[in-house]
Amino acid sequence: MTGSNGTATVSEEIRVRGTQLVDKVTELIAAGNVRKIILKHDGRTIIEIPLTIGVIGTLVAPQVAALGAIAALIAECTIEIIRIDVPANIS
Repeated sequence: MTGSNGTATVSEEIRVRGTQLVDKVTELIAAGNVRKIILKHDGRTIIEIPLTIGVIGTLVAPQVAALGAIAALIAECTIEIIRIDVPANIS
């Protein structure tokens, strides 16, 4: 998969319980190689959080707060993670 700026990206999905949602998203943001996080419930997109290099803290805080409210309402959801694809052998 290729992102809008020509960078190769990889997509993966993980299922989490509502109580684990905020912790998992915070962990993914801290990883640093995530471009976008998409929260889905029953196959429908609930929220998309685009992440760019240098966007942390105050700009993402409202979305994480919204995730806390969503987590209180759903039992289980899917997080789609779009990461930057880092080649294994960089020369």
